[in-house]
Amino acid sequence: MDFGVITPAVMGLGVVSISIGWVINTWIRVKHGYPLESSWGKAVYPRTSNEADERVKLLTQENAALRAELGSMKDRLSNVERIVTDSGYRLTHEIENLRDTKEAN
Repeated sequence: MDFGVITPAVMGLGVVSISIGWVINTWIRVKHGYPLESSWGKAVYPRTSNEADERVKLLTQENAALRAELGSMKDRLSNVERIVTDSGYRLTHEIENLRDTKEAN
């Protein structure tokens, strides 16, 4: 028996075992949620379905509407802050006048 020469059967067995190991490794990565990698090491992501694209589109539109509403609320809040902190506007005086009116009734 000559151990210095690799026989084609041993080489074939090595190739098959490496291939099976690669398939099992890929299956485990997919099962646990890791992204697949191309031969250059970059992540490969599956194509999205039309349903996922529609969901992203709807969420983007909702996000834009919520941002617009938030901007409107910020404007309104700044106006309220300006009114309350304005030196010409005396909020405590107005409250006291309302209390006096209520007590008079």
